[in-house]
Amino acid sequence: MNEPLRSRREREKQARYDAILDAAELAFSEKGYERTSMDDIARTASLSRALLYVYFKDKAAIQRGIMLRAGQSLVDRFREALSTADTGLAQIRAMGEAYYQYCMEEPDYFSALTNASTAMAEAEEAQASEMLCSKNELMELMEAALHKGLEDGTINRETVVSPAQTAFYLRGALHGVIMLCQAEASQGNEFPSASLVSHAMDMLTRSIAST
Repeated sequence: MNEPLRSRREREKQARYDAILDAAELAFSEKGYERTSMDDIARTASLSRALLYVYFKDKAAIQRGIMLRAGQSLVDRFREALSTADTGLAQIRAMGEAYYQYCMEEPDYFSALTNASTAMAEAEEAQASEMLCSKNELMELMEAALHKGLEDGTINRETVVSPAQTAFYLRGALHGVIMLCQAEASQGNEFPSASLVSHAMDMLTRSIAST
């Protein structure tokens, strides 16, 4: 097969893959994941059911494809956050703010990532590998900021002995606060989410900052 034809077919395949995920996101948003069928997704994507199964073996595989999108979207936000700050500590704060904005602006993606660990265990090897790469990239970006902070003196060397462990701690702590805010809001309680998240980020950055 000549190269131009191969490239065109690959582009067409990618476009169809993206169209299926677009259709699934729309269907899940309108009907909910449980009530959406593969037929619903095929109709929304203007594809035959048979062609849909060429790309995804079931609805769960489509959902994992959306999780991959969600992960890449967060990676892009973290990269942008890194570029807006000069010091390692400021980069960590910027990524924390980006994480909260991601939650507010892309709640479906945030929810998808929250369930990604469970979904990864059920994924086929190739898809699980892609999901793991996305997760690792997020951690690597945080670790890079922590290493930078140790080098530029804005992060405390006695506190941050392991940038890898600290990255997991920081993300886990902030994620927990965001989930708590969501739980309170879902119960109809008036909760100053933005203020609490900002306070949490203040506490977290102070915990690793040089004195």
